[in-house]
This record gives sequence, structure tokens and C-alpha cells, in this order.
Amino acid sequence: MTSSAAQYQHTSSDEDVSRRLLDSAAMLSYDPATEVDWESPLPADLYGLNPEWSTLYGTPLWDEMTEEQRVTLTRHEVCSIMSTGIWFEMILQQMVLRDQYVKNPGNPEFQFALTEIADECRHSIMFARACEKMGVPAYFPGRGTIELGRIFKTVASAEVAYGGILVAEEVLDVMQRDWMRGENVLPVVRTTSKIHVVEESRHMKFARQEVRERMEGVSAARRYSSSVAVAAGAYFIIKNLVNKGVYAAAGLDTERALAEVRRNEHHKSMVRSSCAHLMDFLAQSGLLTKPAIAIYKSIDML
Repeated sequence: MTSSAAQYQHTSSDEDVSRRLLDSAAMLSYDPATEVDWESPLPADLYGLNPEWSTLYGTPLWDEMTEEQRVTLTRHEVCSIMSTGIWFEMILQQMVLRDQYVKNPGNPEFQFALTEIADECRHSIMFARACEKMGVPAYFPGRGTIELGRIFKTVASAEVAYGGILVAEEVLDVMQRDWMRGENVLPVVRTTSKIHVVEESRHMKFARQEVRERMEGVSAARRYSSSVAVAAGAYFIIKNLVNKGVYAAAGLDTERALAEVRRNEHHKSMVRSSCAHLMDFLAQSGLLTKPAIAIYKSIDML
């Protein structure tokens, strides 16, 4: 932990936000074990995510695919995104726990942080069961990214940790708001998306408040370095959302599929639209510097 992070003390604003979030969690939380219908068979004609969110939607290859291939692809894509979500939720939990280490357990901030960790544990199990239900194996980032994630969760603190958390949650939130309303999307995906959207909305408010507090009065050098670190975290999250193995699983030529994904302006536009609110917040917080902007543009977040 950096010395500046070690000196950070929570404020009354922190306490007010955390207290409201604790009240919200007490009133509206879900148990995926009982809220999700895990027993019903999967309708053969329903997608894993809205077709518009598929990485190949709008390409010549998508037009050539059979309906069965489209269904299979979207199911593997959503499970790849869920697997990446599990990977990052494990990083998130460790960063939050480290941030709250030996803090006053009587503070609402401490108590909500543990509430968030409990939520993330349930979400990870929920995503794992959903992928198992769809008969899709776990997808993992490459070894290099896994090791970078191990470093990030060990060294990231203050606004870098909470900024990284916010980036991951905001991107997934916009996607899942569409999935939970998609009438052509599997019920298991719609329900898990609804649970995640409702509970992650509290996590995002908590992360935004933490970023605001940690950024108050920081030096220009720290603002610069933190902006790049958060953007680098976003880069590896976005790059690993959809594993290249999903294309072979749908019976497609992987190299051609990847080439069409790189040229897919529709999907790039969907990603940029989903990140608009996040970019506004990062700009207001001082975390949208020129180097960070270059990174976000390279992954179509800007």
C-alpha cells in the first residue's frame, strides 16, 4: 500500500454513502440458489446474450452462420464473459479486503465492504453454475494476463483499486441491462443478469465514492500514474472478455472470425456507448489523462 493510501481516513461522506448502501442491501438482495431456476431445460432456440452484443453480429461471417451456430456462439460468448467476471471478482475481493485490513469494524464503510465481498462470492458461484447449466467449459485469460492480474491485485490501492473495480463493473452493467430484458435470451442469463445489475449498482456507487475521496488533493504525478494504471487494468479486462476459443466452439474458422471481429464497427460502437457514463466519471475525477485516453481508444472504450 502506498503511503498516501495508508494515510487515507474515511470521511463523513464515506459513512453516509456506505450507510445508505447497507440499508439498500438489507432491503433488496437476492439468493441465486433460490432465485434462479436451475432445473428447467434450456430452450434450444434462445441465445446466450442479445445477438446485437455478439462480437460477430453485423459481419459477413454472421450472415453466413446457421441459426444453431449463432445460438452456440452467443452461449459461449456469455460464458466467456462470466468466466472473466469470476476472475476479476476474485481480484476485486482481495483488493477490498486489503483496503479494509484492521480498519474500524464499526464503520459503515467497513461493513459495506464486507457486504460487497459476500455479494461477489455469490455472484461468482452464480456465474459458474450458469456456465455449467449451459454446458460451456470455463474460459480463462492467457497465462501472462493471469500473472499481471496477480500483480495488480497485490499492489493496486486507493483510487487505482477502486477505479479498476468500477471499470469492470460499469462495462458489464450496460451489457447485462440489455440481456436481462432480451426476450430471445435464455431465462438463466436474464435472471442472473438482473441479480447482478441490482446488486452491482450498489458496488458501483461505493467505488465511485471511494475514487472521489481518494482523489481529493492528490498531486499531478499521482493523478497521471493512477489514470494510466486504471486504464491498463481496463485494457486487460476488455481484451479478455471474449476468449478466442468461442469461435471454434461454434464451428467457425478462428482466424477468420478474429479478423472480422477486429473490423466489426458495430461491436466497437456498442462498447463505446456502454462506456460513455464511465468516461464522464473518470474525466470528472481527474483520471482521464492523455495517456489513459490513448489506451481507452485502443480498446474502443472511447
